[in-house]
Amino acid sequence: MAMRKSSGRLASQTTMIKQMVKRCSSLGRKQQQQGEDVPKGHFVVYVGGVGEKRSRYILPISFLSTPQFQILLHQAEEEFGFDHQMGLTIPCQQHVFESLTSMLR
Repeated sequence: MAMRKSSGRLASQTTMIKQMVKRCSSLGRKQQQQGEDVPKGHFVVYVGGVGEKRSRYILPISFLSTPQFQILLHQAEEEFGFDHQMGLTIPCQQHVFESLTSMLR
């Protein structure tokens, strides 16, 4: 029984990651058409806490599979859902996000 719960949770996380990659891939194409350069194998996120100006970061797609980044994705889903115009937005203070990404590199 515990295995089934774990399997269901893993399937849910896998589905969420696939949705994020699909959205990030289409966002990357739209941004490149607008003259912005996002290297192949990377995606863009916007980071900022409530009331903060949001900053743009270009990250390697490999970050999507790390447990630490998946927690941020889950928080983004809870806060913003998947249907918003700005792109993938992470509700996190910028210095915390920079610290996390520096550990993942």
